[in-house]
Amino acid sequence: MQAEVIQQLLDINYQFYQTFGGAFAATRRRVQPGIRKVMELIPQNGYWLDLGCGSGALVQLWMQQGRRGGYHGLDFSAVLLQEARNLLAGEEIHPGLEIQFTEADLLSPAWPAAVERKKYDGVLCFAAMHHIPAYKKRLQLVHQVRELLVEGGIFIHSNWQFQHSPRLMARVQSWSQIGLQAECLEEGDTLLDWRYALPGQSEQVGYRYVHRFSEDEFMLLAQEGGFEIKDRFESDGEGGRLGLYQIWQAV
Repeated sequence: MQAEVIQQLLDINYQFYQTFGGAFAATRRRVQPGIRKVMELIPQNGYWLDLGCGSGALVQLWMQQGRRGGYHGLDFSAVLLQEARNLLAGEEIHPGLEIQFTEADLLSPAWPAAVERKKYDGVLCFAAMHHIPAYKKRLQLVHQVRELLVEGGIFIHSNWQFQHSPRLMARVQSWSQIGLQAECLEEGDTLLDWRYALPGQSEQVGYRYVHRFSEDEFMLLAQEGGFEIKDRFESDGEGGRLGLYQIWQAV
């Protein structure tokens, strides 16, 4: 994929979250069932990095469960990070737990420098990796995650399976809407619209770039990135199949 196409896709998502970040956060304040299942699987203690942490719903659950160690959330959206900080305002963080939020762009080769801790027990990435355009950029992220993990550390991520939802499939738009040709994109790349209106206001339309992963791509990313796929399950949304969760272990 050409660099200018990658940048255009990034700009689309950046503009979406800058424009609709607050409204979008209001629809994402519930922790998904799949994430709750992940929380049952991971240890109570440890240092975890949450990539694309959004508006902070997960960190609330993290605190409620009495976890120890550290939680560090990263997101490129200042709007969503402020939502996360607002959620924690006035909350008492119990001793033994460190919580930190940092603004960082996962597409920047330098984003790992934004984290003070150089090794984590695990890295989480829920509903964020599917916004990264180009296989080479997704592989770059996987390599960066691997470098931040302790030996045998865990990388847990979820990605949209919007193809299972007729409602979401009805949101698929032609690439010509944003001046791109389909042949410039990779297999699985999709443009979705998002509509929002406050009471008394006209509807506003935004666009998001989303990548639909294949099983073959996951296997290749894990192999080339230094991981072994240990487990997978589907959860969330219509029919409990809108999110595909995978658990990878560093090798």
